[in-house]
Amino acid sequence: MIIPVILSGGSGSRLWPLSRETYPKQFLPLVDQHTLLQSTALRIAGLAGVTAPLVVCNEEHRFMVAEQLRAVGIQPAAVILEPVGRNTAPAVAVAALHAQNQGADPILLILPADHVISDVEGFRAAVLQVAPHAEAGRLITFGIVPTAPETGYGYIEAGARLDELGVCAVERFVEKPDLATARNYLETGGYSWNSGMFMFRASAFLAELERLAPAMLTASQQALATGHADTDFLWLDREAFAACPKDSIDYAVMEKTRQAVVMPLAVGWNDVGSWSALWEVGGHDADSNILRGDVISLDTHNTYVHAASRLVATIGVEDLVVVETADAVLVASKAQVQEVKTVVNQLQASQRPESRVHRKVYRPWGFYDAIDAEARFQAKRIMVRPGASISLQMHHHRAEHWVVVSGTARVTRGDEEFLLTENQSAYIPVGVQHRLSNPGKIPLEIIEVQSGSYLGEDDIVRFEDVYGRGNDEA
Repeated sequence: MIIPVILSGGSGSRLWPLSRETYPKQFLPLVDQHTLLQSTALRIAGLAGVTAPLVVCNEEHRFMVAEQLRAVGIQPAAVILEPVGRNTAPAVAVAALHAQNQGADPILLILPADHVISDVEGFRAAVLQVAPHAEAGRLITFGIVPTAPETGYGYIEAGARLDELGVCAVERFVEKPDLATARNYLETGGYSWNSGMFMFRASAFLAELERLAPAMLTASQQALATGHADTDFLWLDREAFAACPKDSIDYAVMEKTRQAVVMPLAVGWNDVGSWSALWEVGGHDADSNILRGDVISLDTHNTYVHAASRLVATIGVEDLVVVETADAVLVASKAQVQEVKTVVNQLQASQRPESRVHRKVYRPWGFYDAIDAEARFQAKRIMVRPGASISLQMHHHRAEHWVVVSGTARVTRGDEEFLLTENQSAYIPVGVQHRLSNPGKIPLEIIEVQSGSYLGEDDIVRFEDVYGRGNDEA
């Protein structure tokens, strides 16, 4: 039995402004109609001997994970929630421990949620072919056959060949090289890119973790044992997991174990780690451009343009990345897109919201779009899905005025409960408990105008919430 473990904890800051902290790249449809998370889950779904996946993700992303997998017909075996990020080794540890708690010792297939693989059938075949090595207790890392002297990836040097598939013992892991060293690796042969994908028995990984990083294993065991499960999610204990050492699976185990082997893969893999990488994997037009959204291009070549909310026109440019969203625009040379992370760091240092959230913010009940704001007022477009409702809540500093644009709203206001239809409105005074629900069959859309001395999202006091959120959650 093979259990996929999908790691969905990344922030994707190098794909800003499309990828943000609360809506990172794994939840975006960057290559086709599916998001990267959905494509990762579908890539392995239905393969003989492969079960429903375990997903490890940030607490804040739990509803997006559940909804996106539901949308493609995948029911995960469990969604394990990290209260804080501790890198990949603790995430894999809690997944392995949970899998063992189910009464088996399965093979785990570790898959980051944000990779692109064009040759899906080749990848699926490789997983089944290499499984005997995992059954024998080896820790498999999938090495990507290099196609260029990349300096942005770590490398794996292969040792003795172990079978006719080309599986080799791992001689060593190599840090990201300079260009001359990367060229030498390609000329020499025997080196592959470190993909961050792994495969091993749960017991084999945990045994090596106990030997090499015992404090990490102990903290992971404690976080799982003192956590709790509800209908949809498995919550790790915050204090115990926060005390866990922070390290990647590469540094904690794979670079030190004597059980590591490497399986070479040539399956059109890309980790989509930058805008230039996304340009490489996309479908180009006759001028080697990738144009997404409402774009007009004249005398434009080798350029990536993404227009999310308005018309973008380019004239006489080459080798650029242009990404437009409702609240930010990126224009960068393709050769310097790695510096996007520096921009994100500056935004974070200035505590600007553009590093964390989009103007359009998704919630388990739907979304809101902040369409205008000044010092003492804010206007939002709000969509509530059929059958969904916001929490029963109140605000200390703001009043709200709701106008129904389409659909039917059930409004709770203090002791009152009433229905509103199109073009009808309701006023919610400061300090009054209220709730907005959609009892209908079509999405409910309203315009909300807030007014008051403070309009922050943290001015919400929740009394009831069908999604189990507390006052400290979005």
